Parts: sequence; structure tokens; C-alpha cells
Amino acid sequence: MKSLTLQAPAKVNYRLDVIRRRPDGYHDLRMVMQRVNLCDIITLTLTKTPGISVTCGKKGVPDGPGNIAWKAAKILLDLANQGQGAIIDIVKNIPVAAGLGGGSSDAASVLMGMNELMGLGLSDERLMEIGVTLGADVPFFIFRKTALAEGIGEQLTPMPAMPAAWVLLVNPGVHVSTAWVYRSLQLTNREGLAKLPELFRSIEDICSIFSNDLESVTVPSFPVIAEIKETMLREGAAGAMMSGSGPTVFGLFRDRESAERAGTVLTDGTGWFAAVAETI
Repeated sequence: MKSLTLQAPAKVNYRLDVIRRRPDGYHDLRMVMQRVNLCDIITLTLTKTPGISVTCGKKGVPDGPGNIAWKAAKILLDLANQGQGAIIDIVKNIPVAAGLGGGSSDAASVLMGMNELMGLGLSDERLMEIGVTLGADVPFFIFRKTALAEGIGEQLTPMPAMPAAWVLLVNPGVHVSTAWVYRSLQLTNREGLAKLPELFRSIEDICSIFSNDLESVTVPSFPVIAEIKETMLREGAAGAMMSGSGPTVFGLFRDRESAERAGTVLTDGTGWFAAVAETI
């Protein structure tokens, strides 16, 4: 049986502009998306008999057809039509439903890994077309570059080179429904979107574009998000913001020690999830 182990990285949103609600119920967005090296570990094994098995063992992550990784594997197995199956083992290091894209990244890794294992020869562009049918963030993880994401997130353009940064991720463990956030969002009339720089010389340049329209919904309902941001800034972050629809907050730091120190302050006595990662 052929096997392959892959790392599925998390992402943060340096910017998230909600432009309009679409007739299909989705929203047109403009996002700047950055991968970080907090990773789930995906092990794929091809079997000679049909069927898909997913094991994760993490609360909130289904092991069967409800898992996005299961769905990704099924699409490629059906496409190959070779009578094979797959065993998928997921070591979940990225918090679930946290605004960090963990499920989408897992699905992207399964698409890329199954493509390699079965020798299908599908291009990244074709895998991205398949990926968007699973979730709007899946193509970004196949793209594998810091990106400007538009449409529902599937229209991707590489961003100019950005300085590397240490990223502190803190999740307070509150449940934030993405559907609720978008349903509750009061869209303002957009006359024009802020222009993005063409050059990023410093971490401060990156932080200058920080903006997340979804905070207007989450922060009033979950003030802990604002508290985490304020603590990160007080502890030396160059900038701090909620990622995606939350509730994870991230801060950019110039060195690992400062990020770890801020993480210790935030987790002391709270039991919150915290991790220090690097941008990739």
C-alpha cells in the first residue's frame, strides 16, 4: 500500500473586506491571506479495495463522509475510477472552527496528496477548480503563496514579497458560527476599497493593511476578542487582529521570544489555546 504524509498549514487573514452579498447567498470578499507553519499532519494510504476511512479523534471533527477530507478523497478516487480506496489519518494541531482554515487546508492536502499517490497528473489549476466545490478557502492552500483572494476567495493573485514574521495565535475557546457572523453583518455602502501597497518593507507595512469587517459582528458579542488584541499590543505585537470569522486572534511579532512571552501572559490562568508560528 502506497502512503504519503503531508503538512497542512493554517492561515491568517491580514485583511478581510466584505464587498457585497451575492444572489447565491455567499459574499464577495477581498482578503489578503497568509499561511503559517502551525500544521495538521495528514497521512494518506491507498488501499486496493474501495472505501474511505478517516480517523482524527478530535472533538467536532467527523470521521466519516461529513469530513471535508473524506469528500476530497472521494472526488479524486471517483475521478481515477481504479477501484481503489483510501485511509486518511489526521493529527489535528489547528483548532477546529477557529478562523484558521484547518479543514480547508486538510482538504487541499488530500487533493494534492491523492493526485500524487495515484499519478493522476492533475494541474494545480484543476485541483483548485475541484477544491472550490469543497470550500472557498481550499484553492488558497493549493496555490501555496501569500495571496490576494477575491470573489468568494477562489480568485487568487500573488501578493508582493512580505517580510517574515513570528505569529502568536490565541483562541479563547468561544464558539463563533461563521454563518451567524455573515448573516449578522451590516454591509455599508462601499464607494471604494483601501488601496493595498505594492511594496512591504517591514512588519509595520504589513500591519498597516490590517482590517477585518467581521470584527464588527464578533467583538460586540465576544468582547474577549478585543481584550486579547489589546493584550497582544501591550506585550509588543506590531499589530493584532481576529483571523477570518474568529474567534482566533493573531499578533505579529519581530522575534519568537516576544511572541512566546505574550502567549504566556494570555494563557496564564485562562486555559486558552496559544501557539507561536512563523509565516511561510
